[in-house]
Amino acid sequence: MKTDPTIAFIGYGVMAEAMISGLLRKEITSPDQLRASGPRTDRGADLQKRFAVHPFTDNAAASKGAGVVVLSVKPQRLDRVMAGLKGSIDPSALVLSIVAGAPIQKISSGLDHAAVVRAMPNTPAQIGEGITVWTAANSVTEDQIDFSRRILCALGDEVFVEEESYLDMATALSGTGPAYVFLFLEALIDAGVHLGLPRRISEQLVTQTLRGSVNFFEKNKAHPAHLRNQVTSPGGTSAAALYYLEKAGFRTAVSRAIWAAYERSQELGRGGASHVPEKPDTN
Repeated sequence: MKTDPTIAFIGYGVMAEAMISGLLRKEITSPDQLRASGPRTDRGADLQKRFAVHPFTDNAAASKGAGVVVLSVKPQRLDRVMAGLKGSIDPSALVLSIVAGAPIQKISSGLDHAAVVRAMPNTPAQIGEGITVWTAANSVTEDQIDFSRRILCALGDEVFVEEESYLDMATALSGTGPAYVFLFLEALIDAGVHLGLPRRISEQLVTQTLRGSVNFFEKNKAHPAHLRNQVTSPGGTSAAALYYLEKAGFRTAVSRAIWAAYERSQELGRGGASHVPEKPDTN
């Protein structure tokens, strides 16, 4: 494909902005080669002001002549967006989808377009520290594979997989993962405040503890259980805390939460409607 193709973002939410920012920061493309389309003129004007991209409110017009079309809309809006795009994408273009749960076959059929890459980035992509799991249809060329990798590397690390089924798993684990981490972060900080620490000190202690623990794990390459045992003295404070977490079903809760996210990802791929919350358990 061309060394500097026009890239059209269909949907200009947070993740699209992260990709635009990363592409420009890494000098993978230039602002004049970037288009962003969505329904809000004020949002388009803001992106144009900050990144000098070309804003559109017409998705078909934005995609016309683009070498790469990035689908970055909400899963619930995908069918309507694809209906409006069908027939407007250049047959030689690459479609790169970051729509959660939407399989390649659905996108290919909905757009009547064969060259589709499906990717699942996550929130830290906004600062270039994300990780993206992705795969490609058989019709995607080697040049398109290489350019897809360049685009996704602008967001952080990337992992190419042969099995598309891994994408729903990645959605539940790494795509949704930051939400679990932020909840745990919040819980630890609030626990410190409950003990009597000033919030700013609790935040500093918790954030550096999490950061340092991850770095320590990566440096040592030991199993997490081994590292946990190193800081768990018999009858000590860690042992007391871990006993309560295990008794409260901490591992089971995490596993069930990720499984719920996985099932929801598959449901979205089948065109599932907006999620209806379960009835609270009053027993």
